Amino acid sequence: MWKPSQPTSISNTPTPEPARPTPPAQAFESAGRAPVVAPGDQATIGKGLFFKGEISGTESLFIDGKVEGSINLPGNRVTVGRNGQVAASINAREIVVLGKIRGNVSASDRVDIRAEGSLAGDVSAARISIEDGAYFKGGIDIRKPDGKPTVPVVGAAPAAAEPAQPTKPSQA
Repeated sequence: MWKPSQPTSISNTPTPEPARPTPPAQAFESAGRAPVVAPGDQATIGKGLFFKGEISGTESLFIDGKVEGSINLPGNRVTVGRNGQVAASINAREIVVLGKIRGNVSASDRVDIRAEGSLAGDVSAARISIEDGAYFKGGIDIRKPDGKPTVPVVGAAPAAAEPAQPTKPSQA
C-alpha cells in the first residue's frame, strides 16, 4: 500500500493485463461432434435467471436458467444447458438438450438429446439423436428438409410406379 511518506518510483511502462484463461475445447465438444456452442456466439440466459413469455430473435440461445412460454428462433440453435429447465414449445434450426425440456420441439435440421438430457414432448425434425442415458417421452415426426414427412400417407398412390413394358406393334 502506498503512503505519502514513502518514496515513489515512476514507471513509464504499464503493467500488462493478465491473460484471461480460455475454456478447454472439450467443455464445448462431444467426441466427434460439432461443438455445443462456444460462449459469445449466442445469447445466454444464466442459471440465476427465470424468464416467462415469448422469446424470438435472430441469434442462437443458450439456456442455463428457467424458461416458460415459447421460443421461436427458426434459423438458429437453441441449447438447453445442464442446469436449464424449459417448459416451452421450441422452434429452431437445431436444438441441443443437456438439461430438461417439457414441451413440443420443432427443428428444421436436428434435435440432439445428450446423455444427461431430458425431453418430455413431441419432436418434429429432419434428424434426431438420442444418446444412451437420455430421457425421452413423446412422439417423433421425422421430416425431410423441405418440410414433407418421409413416411407416405396411407392409401396414397406409390410415388414411383413400375415402368410400363414396351409393347410390340401388332402385325395384322
